[in-house]
Amino acid sequence: MVDLGINIGNLQLKNPVMTASGTFGYGTEFSDFFDISALGGIIIKGTTLHHREGNPYPRMAETPAGMLNAVGLQNKGVEYFITSIYPSLKTIDTHVLVNVSGSTIEEYVQAAEKINDLDKIPAIELNISCPNVKKGGMGFGTSCASAAEVVKAVRKVYTKSIMVKLSPNVTNIAEIAQAVEAEGADSVSLINTLLGMAVDAEKQKPVLSTITGGLSGPCVKPIALRMVWQVAKAVNIPIVGLGGIMNATDAIEFMLVGASAVQIGTANFIDPTVSLKIVNGIEAYLQKHNYSSVKDIIGLIK
Repeated sequence: MVDLGINIGNLQLKNPVMTASGTFGYGTEFSDFFDISALGGIIIKGTTLHHREGNPYPRMAETPAGMLNAVGLQNKGVEYFITSIYPSLKTIDTHVLVNVSGSTIEEYVQAAEKINDLDKIPAIELNISCPNVKKGGMGFGTSCASAAEVVKAVRKVYTKSIMVKLSPNVTNIAEIAQAVEAEGADSVSLINTLLGMAVDAEKQKPVLSTITGGLSGPCVKPIALRMVWQVAKAVNIPIVGLGGIMNATDAIEFMLVGASAVQIGTANFIDPTVSLKIVNGIEAYLQKHNYSSVKDIIGLIK
């Protein structure tokens, strides 16, 4: 028997596979395809203090080996989540994390404070790295000072586990990881999408209404692996790796360079059951290589 259990701070996951915010809805949408309780956790779509319409269409575009999105954190706000979505998540037998974003530090704090009162939400993923909003988002995650300021403020009101989602659109991601660790982050997740652009040559105009958007998919994996490897050498808190994970082998590569767990994102759009397949694939790999625990492969590549 192989032990797939892993700890992310004080979160005890039954296995290291989670789903990435913005790619899995509120989780319940995937229940028709498989038992989502079989996953280590799900991270629901970005939630803000107030209702957000998101960006104008078109806001998604396919690219070679990936996709661009500029959805812009469309959601109905934290109060709607609490009253209309949260009740349906209470019975899911896995960890449910809320991805929290804001345009100001005060908005982050107020949203986190409201979620803190929800018994069945053991953690939040603090999104300081979204490239698709004009105010806030990535702006907070591109300097050590601003990243630390947001985490410090939220830490004062949020008593449970805080995972901070880091932006790859920076010069030194390891320094930012150290800055949020110093202010109380329990873990970090990386990478969020890379800032990219698509052009329609016939129309001679950008494809996306916002001109630029977030690039995800297999094309970003080498960058994500490099950044996880760098951050693993710089911090003592757990790392959750994401960026172009399409199968179990991809997930294992992230764990080998230092990730304790992974998030599956763009692959969900191609195969809604892919996360469960990755859980099974990791278990098969560990059995093949005679490992008794998934912990044995974390950070083998120094």
